[in-house]
Amino acid sequence: MPAYHSAQTFQKSIGNLALVPIKCPTKYKGPAPRLPNDATDIIDETIGFFRANIFFRNYDIKSDADRTLIYITLYIQECLKKLQRCANKEQGRKELYTLAVSPYDIPGDPGFPLNAMYSKPQSRAEADQMKAYIGQLRLEIGDRLLEKVIDQETGKPSKWWMCYSKRKFMEKSLSAPGK
Repeated sequence: MPAYHSAQTFQKSIGNLALVPIKCPTKYKGPAPRLPNDATDIIDETIGFFRANIFFRNYDIKSDADRTLIYITLYIQECLKKLQRCANKEQGRKELYTLAVSPYDIPGDPGFPLNAMYSKPQSRAEADQMKAYIGQLRLEIGDRLLEKVIDQETGKPSKWWMCYSKRKFMEKSLSAPGK
């Protein structure tokens, strides 16, 4: 069975990371193009495919939107690790916000774990735009993932999501070993 790929369309890429539109309204500013609220965006798509894609060690990249999907999948992995230690939704919200705004590397930086798959931005302006786009994605993913992962009845993380927190997509992680 092949891995799921992104069906999203995009107008622009930075390096080879697609700037894929996200749904509005979003409360986070950034360079991401906007989609109508009733459309499925890259974040919804990745959350929906996460539990199937997490089992793949290899991933055949078909478009730049797939690179965005890979980054989001790896970021969801990091979010699940953080949510595993949370007792309630509010604590989870704080943890995911802290993770989203904490310093992170972008393609081309020495600490970025997937530099072999991603091109670095051509200029400082492109690097700043990529950093802003990834930052906007990270904040938006945290909000949406919290709604999916936290059980509405108990207020605790769902065991059906937490069982994926130890798995590694493509045997990679966005965090350094030991974090």
